[in-house]
Amino acid sequence: MGPPRGRARLGIDLGGTKIAGIVLDRDGATLAEARVAAPRGAYRATVEAVAALALRLEAEAGTACTVGIGMPGSLSPATGRVRNANSHWLNGQSFGADLARLLARPLRIENDANCLAVSEAIDGAGAGARVVWAVILGTGVGSGIAVDGRVLTGRNGIAGEWGHGPLPGARDDERPGPPCYCGRRGCLETWLSGPGLAADHARLSGAGLTAEAVVAAARAGEPDAQATLAIHLERLGRAAAQVVNLLDPDVIVIGGGLSRIPELIAGLPGAIAPHVFSDAFDTPVRASLHGDASGVRGAAWLWDAD
Repeated sequence: MGPPRGRARLGIDLGGTKIAGIVLDRDGATLAEARVAAPRGAYRATVEAVAALALRLEAEAGTACTVGIGMPGSLSPATGRVRNANSHWLNGQSFGADLARLLARPLRIENDANCLAVSEAIDGAGAGARVVWAVILGTGVGSGIAVDGRVLTGRNGIAGEWGHGPLPGARDDERPGPPCYCGRRGCLETWLSGPGLAADHARLSGAGLTAEAVVAAARAGEPDAQATLAIHLERLGRAAAQVVNLLDPDVIVIGGGLSRIPELIAGLPGAIAPHVFSDAFDTPVRASLHGDASGVRGAAWLWDAD
């Protein structure tokens, strides 16, 4: 059941280094917003910081709010506890129940990539599209799916879990792949994240540049940096095509730090097309409209996902 008509919606985006919050009115206008530092390695302090920010923003907005939370990982439908979060101090904890007790209300909690998908489907780069596949390319890699503006969670709560699958069509020089924090090797996150791009460049050139510096060097005409970006785009095309063949979304929205590389957005359709099992491929690829605010806005919009 959704909120009463006119009820304000409060969203929280819990990241590894910051906690962002926003209050939206029924039309999506911002009533209050703030960011605070996220406690690292401390579960109880994290729960208390999220609750304090939510109560502060609700007071600033001057109205009672529904609360949606975007977070790394997800809540297990079997146990209700956090799993698969790269903020490892959350894993195994009853985050939803503990936070609901502090805030004294029901919550909606989703993976941060799912929140990106909802935000961009409702009033972002995917507005008007029925099926939106939203991809996060940043320090980590993930994705979420929105259908008719609603999160597709899946029976096991892992729909859209893309970053920890293997690279499709891995070549000999791509096996077994870099080690991943999840315990596997060669996960898409190890190849397609910002650190993955930087590691690729180091392997190719021996230069220890950040992803941002690699992009800048490529734009300046540096051959190794241009080669690194070309390799990255080709891998991204292979990986994205696998989802296109399965889901066939109406639009692909790219968020995260690497979404600010226009060359990747412009080149991705051409990198996907050779791997799509179809005689036509015209799916638009767009950068997220709301940028860094997509996650927190999507968390607020979870209460419209009925």
